[in-house]
Amino acid sequence: MSKVNPKIEASWLTALESEFQEPYFAAIKQFLVKEKQAGKIIYPPGSLIFNAFNKVPFDKVKVVILGQDPYKNPGEAMGLSFSVPKGVRVPPSLRNVYKELATDIEGFVAPKHGDLTEWAEQGVLLLNATLTLEHRKSNSHSSIGWQRFTDAVIKKLSDERSGVVFMLWGNFAKSKAALIDGSKHLVLTAAHPSPMAGGAFFGNKHFSQANAYLEDQNQEAIDWKLN
Repeated sequence: MSKVNPKIEASWLTALESEFQEPYFAAIKQFLVKEKQAGKIIYPPGSLIFNAFNKVPFDKVKVVILGQDPYKNPGEAMGLSFSVPKGVRVPPSLRNVYKELATDIEGFVAPKHGDLTEWAEQGVLLLNATLTLEHRKSNSHSSIGWQRFTDAVIKKLSDERSGVVFMLWGNFAKSKAALIDGSKHLVLTAAHPSPMAGGAFFGNKHFSQANAYLEDQNQEAIDWKLN
């Protein structure tokens, strides 16, 4: 089967070349094309499926924040985990992330929006384990091959980079720790920021821990404040 070249930033195209040659990746593309031809609405829009990668080249990734699935309602999914475009109501999980930041990072004030692009542009890979879904159907694309792809992304970062911070929130994300070499990266785990976790997310201090680790690795800290 011929290689599929997605519209993805050049360094990722090189780093993940072997994945793009795999039959499963061509099958993902084929599935999405058929679903759209059948009139189904898929989120995020095609141009934003690889948004997380297009914002952060492979060798610039400092932090990975792993989500599970894109948002399922119109206008929300933008290819960055936990992030929604400006003008869209801030989702409950992200509101809790902001609450944690306010207690962890001096001077952080929760913005009125949920657009995390500024983080991505500083080296935060906002990665969902599944990169697409069908309108209003959570986890509808969780078994089409995306998780094989994103597992390969995590492992590639673990194997070929050092000094990356991985933030794994909730049991699903924590299960990905097995892909990461904890001797050369910082793996931070916590409960999911969803209100359904009953506040167990709060107090983890992941953001200040990440910055302390990055500075210890002679890397520039992330400015978590959002304009």
